[in-house]
Amino acid sequence: MLLIYTHKITPRVRYTFKHIITRVLQIPISFTNKVEEFVAHNGPKFSYTKVALGKEFFIKSHDLLFQQGIRDVEIHMQKWKGVPCFFLQGDKSNIPFDIFSASFYLITRYEEYLPHIKDKHGRFEAAESIAFKYKFLEKPLIDIWSYMFLEELKQRFPEYEYSSRKYSFISTIDVDNAFAYKHKSFVRTVGGFFKDAYQLKVFNLWDRFSIRFNIKKDPFDTFQKIIDLKKQHDIRTLFFFLIADYTTFDTNVSASKTKFKLLIKNMVDYARVGLHPSYYTMNDLAMLKKEKERLEAITNMPIKRSRQHYLRFSLPDTYQKLIDLEIEEDYSMGYASHAGFRASTCTPFYFYDIDFEIQTPLKVFPFAVMDTTLNDYMKLTPKQALGKIRDLKNEVKRVNGVFITLFHNESLSGYQRWRGWSRLYDSMLKIVKA
Repeated sequence: MLLIYTHKITPRVRYTFKHIITRVLQIPISFTNKVEEFVAHNGPKFSYTKVALGKEFFIKSHDLLFQQGIRDVEIHMQKWKGVPCFFLQGDKSNIPFDIFSASFYLITRYEEYLPHIKDKHGRFEAAESIAFKYKFLEKPLIDIWSYMFLEELKQRFPEYEYSSRKYSFISTIDVDNAFAYKHKSFVRTVGGFFKDAYQLKVFNLWDRFSIRFNIKKDPFDTFQKIIDLKKQHDIRTLFFFLIADYTTFDTNVSASKTKFKLLIKNMVDYARVGLHPSYYTMNDLAMLKKEKERLEAITNMPIKRSRQHYLRFSLPDTYQKLIDLEIEEDYSMGYASHAGFRASTCTPFYFYDIDFEIQTPLKVFPFAVMDTTLNDYMKLTPKQALGKIRDLKNEVKRVNGVFITLFHNESLSGYQRWRGWSRLYDSMLKIVKA
């Protein structure tokens, strides 16, 4: 047991230390604010406060973990052993910056509570983040800091037996459109025919006709391929189904269609299934509840996992709504426009609600890369995309983290804007397990 002395044991202190030391480094911890108890302890220990008690392992604390609510925080970026860091605390500290306050700032998305410019979908933009501004977005910085901190601990307490976690991979699939043409309503089908005819899209017209009359298979129906690859590579796979009412941004097959229901039921037999809450659920609890109940009625089981459509969420409001509906895991933590680590970690963590100053039961699984980011935003070729995925996977593997990818069933189709991309998913699975 690693004993930590601090002058005040706050919820923020407990939350941050448990994530870094217990979850990332696998070291059990306990706290004390009694000097005599700390001095009497013979095992590994360190102090986290303003002034060292003696000659113990000491980290000088910033004020952030002893505050409440949101305040303006000055960020001055420096380097420690070549790695970006902030909240520098001077030479007397065994680590020259407050790793815990800095990690809390990043993992809680503190900056997303502060005034910021939103994109056209009402999302916090990657370009607004300090991770983007200081060029560490593609590094799981908290995990890197944690392992650097571990090296310092090992030097001070070499006799302690340290255990380590193992690297793992999770493949997540968003189903925004289960089918390109099949099982759409009569009105949508006719409208699509006329739109393609007006725009002289001859190949689209033929595809619509041939798929509608079962001459060809619907290109987006790649589910058996995904399941086959899951079995072949022994990959943990999660599907998130959009089952919303039709809107401009929510264009999946109607949840009332029998074939769509059967598809979802079939996926439940082979993988885990979660909800893909629709575009407008970000601020609408009633709509979110309706969609959750709709999916539960299809699967006949409680839905505990979720990822917001368009990655539209607002902190803390959207997460508070998910908690109200007893969602236990969220997979929305990432950017649409950029690959990398939005919360600067590749370790799943519990959402800390700064409004109420509590660790919530909602576990956040941050993803590192999305197929549409690589294709639509970064304009990479499939070969370049695979290189980017490999780089991110290597970053995660260095710290024995959890590498999570986000693909769509559409990108395996090789259809239209995904031409040439059909083999990327299979190629990726071969390298992420290595």
